[in-house]
Amino acid sequence: MEALKKKEIGQFVAEDFRTAAVFSEYGIDFCCRGNRPLDEVCNKNNISLEEVLEKLSISTTKVENTQAYNTWPLDLLATYIEKTHHKYVESKTPVLKQFLAKLCKVHGERHPELVQINELFEEVAGELSQHMKKEELVLFPRIKKMVHSMEENKPLEPAHFGAVQNPIAMMEHEHDTAGEIFRNLARLTSNYTPPEDACNTYRVAFSMLDEFEKDLHVHIHLENNILFPKALKLEQKLFANANSCSL
Repeated sequence: MEALKKKEIGQFVAEDFRTAAVFSEYGIDFCCRGNRPLDEVCNKNNISLEEVLEKLSISTTKVENTQAYNTWPLDLLATYIEKTHHKYVESKTPVLKQFLAKLCKVHGERHPELVQINELFEEVAGELSQHMKKEELVLFPRIKKMVHSMEENKPLEPAHFGAVQNPIAMMEHEHDTAGEIFRNLARLTSNYTPPEDACNTYRVAFSMLDEFEKDLHVHIHLENNILFPKALKLEQKLFANANSCSL
């Protein structure tokens, strides 16, 4: 039990993604800020540690079909993230931009917070677009090369950016930035609750923002808590193998 209390929240989700629903219920960020011990997070937010542990236990005993992302090969996981979560962002962003711009025009006078909501989403959408390109063109291809080098027992050619830790550190920083923007969006929208006078577009836009954030949490979790740590370990193993061969 003591070990569970000190366990990082991101590790809970990495081992069994069903625990994510529990952390989301308590407003605990398991993706961008997943490197915090459970007891520390509960104490800081006045949450009952025993209650959370009980719900975590129940969540992992339910019989459900879950993706065992933690067991996937890294090249497969990188491809999955790109084809699933990157594509989601690309498809939903223009629709949300259109809806939010319309809301500002029609309801902005009565609900001035919509202007800031629109500005924040425009900001995070632009940052995510650039972020995903860097992953698709630089980081993910490097991870796939590392996997192939290990499988084929071939030396890994040096990358122009040095160790894989360098682009990973940049991606994690950008994840933190996106997470902070969505925390502000959740605050401004009262956790995506439309006002009583909201029209259908208003309600759909807030529902889409909520869904967008949830997908982003999964997206960041898969990278921060599974893909990136395993890529760092793989690179270390490749370097160790290369050094042993040169002796």
